[in-house]
Amino acid sequence: MLGTLLTLLATALSLLVVDIIFSGVNLANFPAAMIAALAIGIFNSGVKPVLSLLSLPINILSLGAFTLVINGLCFWLASLFVPGFQVHGLLAFLVAPVILSFVNTFISNYFAEKYPNLTSNQ
Repeated sequence: MLGTLLTLLATALSLLVVDIIFSGVNLANFPAAMIAALAIGIFNSGVKPVLSLLSLPINILSLGAFTLVINGLCFWLASLFVPGFQVHGLLAFLVAPVILSFVNTFISNYFAEKYPNLTSNQ
């Protein structure tokens, strides 16, 4: 349970960093970032596998590059359902999820290194 909350917090902090770095992503405040992190997690666990399966031939032909479009679509869909979270433009649609992934990996690794007993699945 605590590990899930830390993951949610890491994603929300990563979204705030993406908001600062990238002008095509706008977050109103920290609660909007928390709700957006939850929405992104829901779309990534529910919608993304279905889209990945349906687009498998395109993904094979593009040597996996179409995954960027699927990630962008999940990111954009989350912005439709969360007030205070907007994604503007094609560049934000494609690049912001990549930046989010890198920043989220860094913050998650920081939490795992700093608090190993909180992030382990016990």
